[in-house]
Amino acid sequence: MRQEKTSVLPGLILVLVGAVPAWYLGRMLPLIGGPVFGILIGILLAFWQRPVIFERGINFASKQGLQIAVILLGFEMNLYRVLSVSSQSLLLVFFTLSAVFATAMIVGCRLRLSENIRTLIGVGTAICGGSAIAATAPVIKADDREVAYAISTIFLFNILAVFIFPPVGHLLQMSDMGFGIWAGTAINDTSSVVAAGYAFGDEAGNMATIVKLARSLMIVPVTLALTLLFAKKKGQGSNFNLVEVFPWFVLGFLAASIINTLGFVPLEVAQGLARTGKLVIIIALTAIGLKTNLRKMFSYGLRPIVLGFACSVSVALTSLGIQYVSKLW
Repeated sequence: MRQEKTSVLPGLILVLVGAVPAWYLGRMLPLIGGPVFGILIGILLAFWQRPVIFERGINFASKQGLQIAVILLGFEMNLYRVLSVSSQSLLLVFFTLSAVFATAMIVGCRLRLSENIRTLIGVGTAICGGSAIAATAPVIKADDREVAYAISTIFLFNILAVFIFPPVGHLLQMSDMGFGIWAGTAINDTSSVVAAGYAFGDEAGNMATIVKLARSLMIVPVTLALTLLFAKKKGQGSNFNLVEVFPWFVLGFLAASIINTLGFVPLEVAQGLARTGKLVIIIALTAIGLKTNLRKMFSYGLRPIVLGFACSVSVALTSLGIQYVSKLW
């Protein structure tokens, strides 16, 4: 047991060397965020031809780290607030998710992108950016290059959304509630949703945040559905064993959400655990950056960005269209 710990430690230390600065930079520039800095710093550190002794710790941080992070993020989920969202908003979330997944499949196939890339960009755009990618990657057995590319693509459209959505909302003369629902369903990362929502107005910011929470909870059914879909696609057929492929960490996320909602732990503790989850995501993505080969990563060229653009436009137009149609009814 002692030998295993010492073999993991060097890699973990190397990951922290990149993750701690990424965390600080993310606090200074929240619109970019620690996860993006983590991947970038990890990729830079990957140019060093490191000894094999570091690999075990890096692999542990990249795989188990993502799952631990997803569980801890459940402590910032309040199910009462999710249920307070109107049925119209929840229906809108369903339609926007469907539109994004259809776009990811159709456009991704035309661009000849791998199924994993299509799934990660689709899930990241449809649900909650990096957190959804972190939850999905272990389920579909995505490699580190695919995760890095998906995170980078999602980040680009997060930043663009913050600057584009508020002026478009004013141009369309949207109400605070209408804009909040639009931002909450069409912008994928929580920090970007909050930034765009409150840039439009306080009421819009509050509404956007609540809708975003409802959307984030979709991690659970989507991840479970992908587990079944990918297991069957990989030819497990009659030998399919749900217990073996089941993403148990997603149940951990749901359990943490229930514990937080029912107030079984003090608010300060829950908030501390959620913050820890965000730090662990930075650690995991730094490890993924360390395992990323930059030349291989760019072998996809601009195609993932084209897919990210198509998915972002799809979710934005679907959200606007459903709101417009519902007013006609």
